[in-house]
Amino acid sequence: MSALLTITDVSKSFGGVQAVSQVDLEVERGELLSVIGPNGAGKTSLLNMISGFYHPDRGAIVFDGEDITREAPSRIAAHGVARTFQNIALFKGMSVLDNLMLGRHVRMRSGVLASVVYWGLAQKEEVAHRRRVEDVIDFLKIQDLRRRPTGSLPYGRQKRVELGRALALEPKLLLLDEPMGGMNQEEKEDMARFILDVNEEWGTTIILIEHDMGVVMDISDRVAVLDMGQKIAEGTPDEVRAKPRVIKAYLGERKPRAAAREPIHERG
Repeated sequence: MSALLTITDVSKSFGGVQAVSQVDLEVERGELLSVIGPNGAGKTSLLNMISGFYHPDRGAIVFDGEDITREAPSRIAAHGVARTFQNIALFKGMSVLDNLMLGRHVRMRSGVLASVVYWGLAQKEEVAHRRRVEDVIDFLKIQDLRRRPTGSLPYGRQKRVELGRALALEPKLLLLDEPMGGMNQEEKEDMARFILDVNEEWGTTIILIEHDMGVVMDISDRVAVLDMGQKIAEGTPDEVRAKPRVIKAYLGERKPRAAAREPIHERG
């Protein structure tokens, strides 16, 4: 199976600080890959280069056979790459439904005139886009929130809406930057189950940055570890957590736990 995403010898520095250094990474179609590492390891910088917010100083990024190394974020989104952010980036005064509809903007084909007079292609598109958004609303179980202003929702629900906006794009590749940050344990388990379902039921390829190591080890197919901008390990969760360099750099020197973590609960 060919890789959906290939990152080759990618480096990025800011003001003399090397954020990412000579990173190579391949992501297979349908895979759930987690990227872990200490704060400042270069994880978000790597996602920013994949999504076009940063351009690497050197190296290449190829997505679905297309070189996207120097492309703008809007073009990369049009290729089928969607993401969420560490800090919620929603329009707080807009409804949940309207925020999700914004996630469809790169899929819209009708021109401004057609949209203004609301006929022909624009009308057909509106129906199709609304249908997709309603599917996402049902999937995320936020039917009762569709008309609510997003800023009025609890934090965990806002994170779920942000995931929904990314899913509305119908991405081939979903980039999730700490989607469970700031959540309580129940919210984390719900989000982890949604992420697994997106990967397994929808077949979406996912790159996940997450600090909760229990979640990472439970749901990932593979794990890549960054430290000080360099990739220091890559493999299955069991392979990675057994590497002494990873333990020293990130997991900490700990004795093995006596009991395995409880499995993630099914959502209701």
